Amino acid sequence: MELEESFDAESSFDDVSCLSPQSPGSTSPARRQNKEKEIKETKITINCVTFPVSASALEQQLLKPNEWSYCDYFWADKRDPQGATVSGFEVLLQKQLKGKQMQKEMAEFIRERIKIEEEYAKNLSKLSMFPMAAQEEGTLGEAWAQLKKSLADEAEVHLKFSSKLQSEVEKPLLTFKGDNFKKDMKKYDHHIADLRKQLVSRYAAVEKARKALADRQKDLEVKTQQLEIKLSNKTEEDIKKARRKSTQAGDDLMRCVDLYNQAQSKWFEEMVTTSLELERLEVERVETIQQLLRQYTTLRHETDMFNQSTLEPVDQLLQSVDPAKDRELWVKEHKTGDLRPVDMDI
Repeated sequence: MELEESFDAESSFDDVSCLSPQSPGSTSPARRQNKEKEIKETKITINCVTFPVSASALEQQLLKPNEWSYCDYFWADKRDPQGATVSGFEVLLQKQLKGKQMQKEMAEFIRERIKIEEEYAKNLSKLSMFPMAAQEEGTLGEAWAQLKKSLADEAEVHLKFSSKLQSEVEKPLLTFKGDNFKKDMKKYDHHIADLRKQLVSRYAAVEKARKALADRQKDLEVKTQQLEIKLSNKTEEDIKKARRKSTQAGDDLMRCVDLYNQAQSKWFEEMVTTSLELERLEVERVETIQQLLRQYTTLRHETDMFNQSTLEPVDQLLQSVDPAKDRELWVKEHKTGDLRPVDMDI
């Protein structure tokens, strides 16, 4: 914010005492200084937001103890790596935007997995049709043919897996928090930013009123001292006039402080409400992605199970492979004669 630099911690700390002004004329300078010192020790204003310090901070309870809730830990501003001021609410918004980006990248990852499955299925199907070792005979030939067929069955399993990945994992990842997400984030951002700007404006009014009060009080003290030592011909009426102006300045400051507190209270309430909503959205995001990734693992286990089932017929035929049987079948089909040679007679 443009006004933040002029309202840093040091300059604000020095003037916080004026947030509770005493009635001008009723408090001596010494007592007023003691009161200001007491207030300084319990309040500090940073970037136009007033915080407790010292023992007062220790007495402040968390809104949602032991929950690490957003509404408890993002009230102050911070500096980003480039040195720019970032509000706590902006940090929460950045978390939401980052979560949306992570969700998008997860969907892209699943899309790549789908492509691999589709390509794998295509290659398996193509390989199953290769005529390699097609002339193998007997029980071994049957097992070999079934193994080739299992590749086509496995290819179908992987195609179904890729299709389910697309409909049950990738698509939900892409559509969760759809087109309205960025619009909603901008709405939250503008709403809180407007309240913060109003708070800055109210704080500027407080500072202006504080300076006016200090000027009036100084004028009153000077005139009073001049009258006491008779260095001026100012009358009692002049003193009363100066006292009325000082009192009016004090009233103006109190009114400005009241308006500031109202603005800060409104900002506080909306910060709590909105940060809890962002917290709810983050919980929803994490739980939704958790559910979708569980669906991925479920589909993966199913794929393994179906792949295993394609191998069961192969296993059964392999157990039935019998070299003797194969030899019998081959001999019967290809024999050339069972008469053996004998010795030649003279």
